[in-house]
Amino acid sequence: MPSLLCIDTATDVCSVAVSEGDATLFNREDHAGSNHAERIGTFVDEALSYADGHGISLDAVAVSGGPGSYTGLRIGVSMAKGICYGRSLKLIAVPTTEVLCAVALAAGADEEGALLCPMIDARRMEVYAALYDRRLTVVRPISADIVDGDTYRSFLDGGKVYFFGSGAAKCMDIIAHRNATLIGGIQPLAASMGSIAARRLAEGRTEDVAYYEPFYLKDFVAKMPKNKI
Repeated sequence: MPSLLCIDTATDVCSVAVSEGDATLFNREDHAGSNHAERIGTFVDEALSYADGHGISLDAVAVSGGPGSYTGLRIGVSMAKGICYGRSLKLIAVPTTEVLCAVALAAGADEEGALLCPMIDARRMEVYAALYDRRLTVVRPISADIVDGDTYRSFLDGGKVYFFGSGAAKCMDIIAHRNATLIGGIQPLAASMGSIAARRLAEGRTEDVAYYEPFYLKDFVAKMPKNKI
């Protein structure tokens, strides 16, 4: 089982973890928001000290790759790259939407046949969302959605869909479907990245440390059309 340093700064939460397979060996989180630049260095130092002190040889650094906050992603990815260079480690980027799904599954959104819809908030009734099955197979890739009563109807008519993330609560009254279920309090966390990142490492899905750039929301808005599905 690979040993990984995991970093997530894509949203208001700053978190760092050391994982081995599905087990989280070390975890630090700050939910105060806007403190990433202050907290990340301390959290990473503590995580590396833990790994070194327990004889854990890290195989890679995993980082939440967005979509997410421009500033937050820059902080997390820059830190991850620095560690990769300094310790000659591989870099793994995990989509923030998948990290959200991992947290939601752990919170009980694991009904057979149900879909998962992580939502990252944008202005007004806009969100950045994707749809996955419970095995995290992509059902619909990340898209910029202007949410109305029909946006996810084709999926909801087919069965239960769990909605969660920073953009979900504001949409529920508009979605208003019997198969729509909101799970509150779901935020992307480094402690939930380990199994996803380990799978990507096993599949050889690593990033070029020199050239990797995360999935900034500002770039997403510029490149992607607004969809009404």
